[in-house]
Amino acid sequence: MCPICNSFKELEIYCSECSFRLEDSGKVSDFLDPYGHYNDQETVKMGDGYPNTAKDQICPHLMYCNNCGRNEVEFVQEE
Repeated sequence: MCPICNSFKELEIYCSECSFRLEDSGKVSDFLDPYGHYNDQETVKMGDGYPNTAKDQICPHLMYCNNCGRNEVEFVQEE
């Protein structure tokens, strides 16, 4: 279970380009498949584009910088 998706924790990540705080835009899989949230997590992880998300139990989150427009992916360890 991802602590970020379930609102147990909040990400505080800063842009590697301009040092502005990044905004969490949600799971990467939500952008790849708009209906993906209807599937179970293991099925979603098989198609998220990252080969180790299921095995390593990590959740990729898309982070966005409102200052410079940079996107970064942050891998969150599931609990």
